[in-house]
Amino acid sequence: MKIAIAKDGNMVSGHFGHCEGFQVYHVEAGEVLGNEFLENPGHRPGFLPKYLSENGANIIIAGGMGATAQELFKDNGIEVVVGVQGSLESIINQFLGGNLVSSKSVCSEHAHKDSCGGH
Repeated sequence: MKIAIAKDGNMVSGHFGHCEGFQVYHVEAGEVLGNEFLENPGHRPGFLPKYLSENGANIIIAGGMGATAQELFKDNGIEVVVGVQGSLESIINQFLGGNLVSSKSVCSEHAHKDSCGGH
């Protein structure tokens, strides 16, 4: 399984479309076998869900994400976990421990219309 976390520095990005990139963790049997960084190639409507799918991601973890983007990830077979804050290490450990819960929140603020929603 591959878990992609939208990141800025060592923290989960609040808005996945504008993150610096994605830390992708390779996980088997509840253990992290390795990870890699995928630079955000730039926000274009509908592009990032397909991009992460093509890179093998099964799960995306982010702070905020619009409804359209969440649907596009689901359409690409990627589980969405949103409403997450914290350091990458803390978040991956919480996820592996079964303690990370998606808020299912949708970023709908006007200021983020184009960055979160994948419009």
